[in-house]
Amino acid sequence: MPELSQETERGRALLPFGAAEVTGPSMVPTLQHGDRLVVHWGARVRPGDVVVLRHPFQQDLLVVKRIAERREGGWWVLGDNTFAGGDSTDYGTVPEELVLGKVRFRFRPPKAGQRSPFAVVRWVLVAARPVLPARSASRRLRAR
Repeated sequence: MPELSQETERGRALLPFGAAEVTGPSMVPTLQHGDRLVVHWGARVRPGDVVVLRHPFQQDLLVVKRIAERREGGWWVLGDNTFAGGDSTDYGTVPEELVLGKVRFRFRPPKAGQRSPFAVVRWVLVAARPVLPARSASRRLRAR
């Protein structure tokens, strides 16, 4: 499950936007291990948005998930990687107050040894992208 560093939490109090780093595979292919994120703290969220939230059982752990839908008691969140787990299918709905912010942008750092001109051009074209809401956020949920 992607977790974020404690520096993320300290910066949240100062500015409405902050940086975070993804650790783990639960949001692949949207986010990959090592991606850097721009998070809009306190932003209004809706189904389809990728968000940063506190884990309901380990509140010192910050995770990145996609909001699938609103349910009684909070938000139902899912990872984009169906095989990774660590989402509402494991811990249920997430209370509104645990959803901290919306992911607006991601930056993918270059891989080690990426030196050929073709690799550099390819990296430039895909390195930075906005993180957009999914067209059908609850598609996975309906399939179960």
